[in-house]
Amino acid sequence: MPVIMAMVVLLLLAGCQTQPPEPPDEDKLAIDHMLQLIDERLDVAPIVAQSKWNSGAAIEAPEREAQILDQVEEDAATAGVDETFARAFFDKQFSASKQIQRRLHHQWLQEGRPPFADPPDLAEEVRPVLDRLTPQLIEALADMQRIAEVDGAGRYLERRAAELVQDDFDGEPRQVAIQPLLERMAP
Repeated sequence: MPVIMAMVVLLLLAGCQTQPPEPPDEDKLAIDHMLQLIDERLDVAPIVAQSKWNSGAAIEAPEREAQILDQVEEDAATAGVDETFARAFFDKQFSASKQIQRRLHHQWLQEGRPPFADPPDLAEEVRPVLDRLTPQLIEALADMQRIAEVDGAGRYLERRAAELVQDDFDGEPRQVAIQPLLERMAP
């Protein structure tokens, strides 16, 4: 009988092992909000790709990116967000978007895709969306800085990213987009 009792105790103890820590609900909501904003920004990439496909414009726009990154640093400083963190975050958002654009252009080239019938206008239709998202993302970065040391935040972010950030490829653009957050967060 003592052997059976010991086995029961061991089984009960094994079942009581602590689960990895989860961030508080408020922090989960902030992480989810950030991921939804990232998803919304990545959703713009195919539209940009269509516009550039029709116009023949290069996917790379280093001068424009540099201007945006400089402005992001200024806006981040005003919002109390580490400028280096904000710049690295937005640089990765650009990289993830360009990955999607390059993959779509490659796919369309392979398919012999003709120009789109009604391509979106980058200046009039696309940039206003991105301009609206940028301050929201900076505000969300302030929350990410606050949450960075919360136990389980990184695990939660990574798990939820797979659910909330769709990139229609192999997940690589999503990983690129969330990388600066993962690097900053406690596991």
